[in-house]
Amino acid sequence: MTRRHAGRRAAVWGVVVAGCAALYVAATPALADGPQPRRSGAEFMSPTLQALQRDDTQNPAQLWVREGEALWSRVAGNGRSCTGCHTGSSWHDAAVRYPVFDGAAGRPLTLTGRIEQCRQQHLQLPPQGPDGVEVLALSAWLAQRARGLPIAPPDDPRLRHWQQRGEQLWMQRFGQLDLACTHCHDQRAGLRLGGAPIPQAHVTGYPVYRLEWQAMGSLQRRLRGCMSGVRAQPFAADADEWLALEAWLTRRSAGMTSEGAGLRP
Repeated sequence: MTRRHAGRRAAVWGVVVAGCAALYVAATPALADGPQPRRSGAEFMSPTLQALQRDDTQNPAQLWVREGEALWSRVAGNGRSCTGCHTGSSWHDAAVRYPVFDGAAGRPLTLTGRIEQCRQQHLQLPPQGPDGVEVLALSAWLAQRARGLPIAPPDDPRLRHWQQRGEQLWMQRFGQLDLACTHCHDQRAGLRLGGAPIPQAHVTGYPVYRLEWQAMGSLQRRLRGCMSGVRAQPFAADADEWLALEAWLTRRSAGMTSEGAGLRP
């Protein structure tokens, strides 16, 4: 091979490699954001359950919504209520705008975290955690107010580290089964596991009433269930990993329509 031919061949291969690299970079975000087209977990349910979710007179999640509505205007022992601060319509889309970055704490703040913060600081009530009775009711009420709106997490550069950490956790293998979230909800979404369809795991309907729980539960409770399902030890209740996963999942679901307080099998 002449030097000229060798030079041409090297140039051609350089173009090919650069083109492949560009295609990989362009494709990576779409692959990382999950399967396409994106589908709500409700779309994987039976027609009967879909009808139950749409019927506010029959959907058991509405019991928590109604309790949250009552709590919103209930006066606490210190004489204050949620309505005393949150007037007008500025809070109607709050459920689709979390998590946000809390500069004072230096970490993301979820919707349930904001409810807890307000309950403790302004109403002088004891903490309950994301699955506390009143926290779930208030988050269900706020989710219902935002039903039909697009999920719109803030474009805050301070959240990017947490979203990236959440994506890493999404891809990380856990437990005795040595499985990652992506193995089920990206690679096998739509298939069946134990007779039930595997959803894409978008956060369009939280907090959610699950028939297997016979109760309402937070996103963290669902994530804990997945961790236990792969036979892994869940993180501590206040661990940063839960915040990172919620930040990532919300970004992954951005633009999808909120279903309000959801219903799932």
